[in-house]
Amino acid sequence: MKKKVFYTELSYVLGLVIMAFAAAFTAKADFGMSMVVAPAYIIHLKVSQLLPWFSFGVAEYCFQGVLVIITAIIMKKMKKSYFFSFVTAVIYGTLLDIAISVISGIPDDTFVVRVVWYILGCVMCSFAVSLFFHTYISPEAYELIVKELAEKTKIDINKIKTAYDLISCVLGVVLSFSFFGFGHFEGVKLGTVICAFFNGFLIGQFTKLLEKHFEFRDKFKLRKHFR
Repeated sequence: MKKKVFYTELSYVLGLVIMAFAAAFTAKADFGMSMVVAPAYIIHLKVSQLLPWFSFGVAEYCFQGVLVIITAIIMKKMKKSYFFSFVTAVIYGTLLDIAISVISGIPDDTFVVRVVWYILGCVMCSFAVSLFFHTYISPEAYELIVKELAEKTKIDINKIKTAYDLISCVLGVVLSFSFFGFGHFEGVKLGTVICAFFNGFLIGQFTKLLEKHFEFRDKFKLRKHFR
């Protein structure tokens, strides 16, 4: 069966939009954020108490800016792609705040509805990450550090992703206890733990599905500018 062409630039755009709504739906469900965004979300909850303008989206690109710096330190070099990764984070943060506003009116008053939003958010998140793995345009810092570590260590990228997710989950718990008191889980709940164990698997399945049906190609000759 001949594969259909899927442009890598489209993969980037769709990945950003889907990821923004994934985080918005997960926040709406309130079963715990994705382990990847949990630290930024908890920082947002704490800082916004003093600075109301410090939205979830703003917290995201501030936190990702720190991750970009950490990536550069680990890799012992600063690539142009790292800068563009931060630009992506700013775009994502803006889209996230828009997504939260868009879905603010949908119901979340029953347990069943919240479960639906949680599952939808987790699935969308995994799919978005898989799309980011198929684009040359610098992804968010979350995906950037995973890709760079996989390249440096030669370890399967899905295993690196799972390990990173678990580390983020632990960081989220530490931040929650530090900001809101020991035993008080804010942003990191049962849903966060569940997502931590299944996110890597789902990303792998989506990747296989995409590569089975599509051939990823560049539409524009811009790849060299993002290296």
